[in-house]
Amino acid sequence: MPNSVKVQINGQEVSADTDTTVAAAILNAGHGWTRRSIQGEARGPVCGMGICYECRATINGETHVRTCMLMCAEGMVIDTDA
Repeated sequence: MPNSVKVQINGQEVSADTDTTVAAAILNAGHGWTRRSIQGEARGPVCGMGICYECRATINGETHVRTCMLMCAEGMVIDTDA
């Protein structure tokens, strides 16, 4: 099993360790949030265990995925409201 995978975050290809959550990969890539609220406020991971739903993003075309609950996988396409 490889130690790292390539994922695409907002059109930018980045490398992430295989044991990294999508939320961590987004933050490590320099994006400060994963979505915007209805009022336009930046939102991002708060609880880190899937309860708050603040870390949602679009992953491989599926909307509202909790990024703190999903590990990075090769070729994953991640879109935030950044």
